[in-house]
This record gives sequence, C-alpha cells and structure tokens, in this order.
Amino acid sequence: MARILILDPIAQEGLDMLAAAPGIEYEVRTGLKGEELKKSLAEFDGAICRSGVTITAESLEGNRRMRAIARAGVGTDNIDKNAATRLGIVVMNTPTGNTLSTAEHTFTLMLALSRRVAEAYHKLIGGKWDRKTFMGTQLADKTLGIVGLGRIGQEVAKRAIAFQMKVLGFDPFLSTEQAAKLGIERVETVQEMLPRVDYLTVHTPLTPETTNLVGFPELEVLKPGVRLINCARGGIYNEDALVEGLKTGKIGGVALDVFVTEPCDKHPIYGMPNVLCTPHLGASTEEAQQQVAIEAVQLLINFFTTGEVRHAVNMASVDPKTLASIKGYLDLAYRLGVLLAQCQPGGTSACHLTYRGELTQKNTKMLTAAFCAGLLDRALEEDVNIVNAEILLKERGIQLTQESRSDMGAFSSSMTAEVHGSSGSQVAAATLFGNNMPRLIRLGDYRLEAYLDGNLLIFTHHDVPGIIGAVGTIFGNHKVNIGQMSVGRAGIIPGGGAVGVLNLDNVPPQAAIDEVQQHPDIQSVKIIELPPAGQLPPWLQG
Repeated sequence: MARILILDPIAQEGLDMLAAAPGIEYEVRTGLKGEELKKSLAEFDGAICRSGVTITAESLEGNRRMRAIARAGVGTDNIDKNAATRLGIVVMNTPTGNTLSTAEHTFTLMLALSRRVAEAYHKLIGGKWDRKTFMGTQLADKTLGIVGLGRIGQEVAKRAIAFQMKVLGFDPFLSTEQAAKLGIERVETVQEMLPRVDYLTVHTPLTPETTNLVGFPELEVLKPGVRLINCARGGIYNEDALVEGLKTGKIGGVALDVFVTEPCDKHPIYGMPNVLCTPHLGASTEEAQQQVAIEAVQLLINFFTTGEVRHAVNMASVDPKTLASIKGYLDLAYRLGVLLAQCQPGGTSACHLTYRGELTQKNTKMLTAAFCAGLLDRALEEDVNIVNAEILLKERGIQLTQESRSDMGAFSSSMTAEVHGSSGSQVAAATLFGNNMPRLIRLGDYRLEAYLDGNLLIFTHHDVPGIIGAVGTIFGNHKVNIGQMSVGRAGIIPGGGAVGVLNLDNVPPQAAIDEVQQHPDIQSVKIIELPPAGQLPPWLQG
C-alpha cells in the first residue's frame, strides 16, 4: 500500500482519483514547515504539492521512505531537487496543465491595460462617470512582441493573431520555418524587437540571460508608449526601470502578475496611472487547478502501480546500472550542448550529432538527449532533462539527426555536434579523458584540447607572436586569474587563423573583455559559462 501526502490544497477531482485508486491511500496535511514537515515526509511514499510549501534539503534529510514528489504545476523551485536526487526521490511536474489559463490571463491583462478597465471602474465606484480620461487603444493592427515561444508563448500568439495583431517572436530554439507556420515573424535578438513593438510579453524562465531583460538601458530603445506584460517570472523586467519609464512617459502601460519578491503587498508601481497588477493569478482558474491536480495524481498513481516515470525534472527513467556506465559521457554531451547554446550566433533550426569510435557501442540515444538538455538548459521555463529534452527541441521545429562511425579518428571515442541556424552554423567536438574529465577537441575549424568547465574565454586571432602574452597581461592587470589555457590553429601552417581558450577563475569585468577585443590582431571574443569541474546536471546526480 503506497501512502501519498497532499501538502497543498488541490482540486477535489484529484482527491477523488486517489480515493478510487487501488493500492493507494492518501492524507491531506497543509501548511506544514520545519520539523513538522520533515516528520510528515518521512511517513509517506509520495507527495503532491503546489507552490505553498517549500521542500528543503533539511526537510528531506534522513528520509528513507519517500520515493516520488509530484508538483501540481510547472515550476519546481520550491523543491530542493539536488537533495531529492541524492535520496533517489523522483521529482515530477505537470508542464501542460497551466498553459491555456496563463495564456488567457496574459491576454486579459493586455486587453484590460489597453482599455484602462481597472482605473475606469475604480473611478466609477468613487462616484465619477468619466468617459474622457480613459481613452483606450485597440489591439488590431498593433505589433506584439513575444519573448519565449514555448507552449504558453505560442498560445498567446494564436490569440493575438485572432485579434488581427502582428506578432514578432524571439526564441533561440524556435526555427524561422516553425515560426512562419505559426504566423509569427521571428527576430534574431530581443534588442531588434524592442523598437518595433507596441506590446511586449515574456514567457521564459528567470535565468541570468533573462534577468532584467528590460532594464534602464532598454528604456532608450523601446518604442515610445509601449505596454509591457509579465505573467512569467518576476525579475525579467527590472521593476525600478518600469517605474522610471512610466514616470517619463516612455512606457505607456505595465501589467504584472509576477514580482521579484512574493507576496508583494507594497510596491512603488501600485497606484501609478496605466498600471494593472494581479497577485500571481496566471494559473488560478478552476480548469487549470483541476487539470494540474489530475495530472499530478495520475503521475503518482502510475509511478506506484506500474513504475512509470513521466515529466521527471531531476532524473531519467533508466536503470541505475545503465546510467552509471555512461555517466561521464552524459556529462560530456550535456556540456557540449551548453557550450553550443552560447556559441550559436542566432536561432537554431537543426542539430546533427556524430559519434565515433568506442562511443558508438554505448547508448547514443541517451547521449543525444543529454546534448539536447544542455542546449535547452537556459532557454526554457520547463525543467529540462534527458527524459523530455528531445520532445521540447522538436516542439520548436528543430530538426535533430545523429550518425555513428566506427572509425576512431584521433581519439578512441568522440562526439561532434553541428548546430545550424538562420545566422550561420557552429561545430564543436569533445571527448572524455579517464572517467570524468571532459575535453573540447574542436571548435569550428580549429583543433585544440581545452577543459570543458567553468568560465571560458574564447577568442579568435591572427596567428602571430605575442597574442597570448598580451591577453595574459590584460587579465593580470584586471586581477583575473587564468586557470588553464589551450590554443589551436585552423591548419598546420603558421600565420593563418588561430583560437585561444582560457579557463578563468571568475567572469572577467566588461572592461577587461573590451580591452582584449581592442587588440588589433584579435578578431572575436566570447565568454562561455559552463558548470564547474565535477558538477553534474541535477538529473545526473545521485
């Protein structure tokens, strides 16, 4: 008999499913925290939560019974997935249940903001019939910019097109062809989009790349009078910049459902003209809550009755022996994906993987999935792992192919990844030294041997004397330590093109990067952030 703990209120339909499931019993205990939460988790085999409870490493410490946690919703930030993985606890989510409700709430805010509904009603209940103050704007013939074209972003686009809006979209993992099929004009960068849009909405996770996506610098390039909507994650828009933009009139309106700090009872933006805010209501519909409850319950019923693992966000549904036998290569493939995601100049339309040598005898399908997980790691709101990565990639219209070649080449095993997009292509190859030392052996036309971990500075340059010394001096002056260094040529003849890869102890200041870029013989400079040496992705830990 599997016992399931309900930690947050869920729809009755979900509870009814649990009650009817053979071999399952459940108990509802909400509002738990601290020692009370820890003791309760130790009494059950599975748990279902929403966002109300925080399952920390401390609350899981010493737990030898819990086997699975299902989040009735998308985000799993309130669950310590590393701690769960170490204890062998599968963490699953319900990525589709909130999609339509969040898309509809985005559109609700856009319409209400355009017609100033909340302000007009507030004045009306104050006893004033005022038709002149609240002149609105129609959506038809306006341009909507969407950052993030996953499930929710695509649903917002469908509704905008139905309202006769022109839709611009940015997503590094949606091909131009797929965007065209959806009726979306794909742009290469968010910066390119900002001067063109009358409305802007974001549907991405909060990552270093999306934090302050619209901040004070962007106020200078935004189209005057633009209206901004955020139903994704607080922090994607810089809240102080929004206030400033409203004060100056550069921003015509702001609608927020999410905030940097929640609950958010007080905020400078509250009460400002042309502002509409809601307390994180994107998924707060009866239908969404019913759907995620049913999905979460079904996940646990299937897990405990058949052993099926779906929508896992912290580990793969493979046996431990298989996983352990190729763990080093899975990490290698993942790092190669993370690298190319940051190297690729534009959106991705196709990926091709080539496996050579002894590696062809291993489970290359899993390696391909690990590469896809790395490629998508920072781009999607969903938690990406080797279970769902290929599906998420293909949902964005990206073609994925692979081949195996038994000849070894220069190494006994290697994998090469080619990523193609509208702005060009990039290729990289890697191998594994020992059991856990990933190495980059090719980047573009250059052959080299570089460590695939930490902060990398990759620079291309003319193959002339003094380059390495000059770069080292610059970083020395800026107190940036170089841990490792690798160089490579495009061919065997000196004097052509060359590449340098430096492993730095920390990300260098922009002034140092600019100084390197200004060297007359250096052609390009790029900072790549990879996991530190030995740090595995969450789904591979344990």
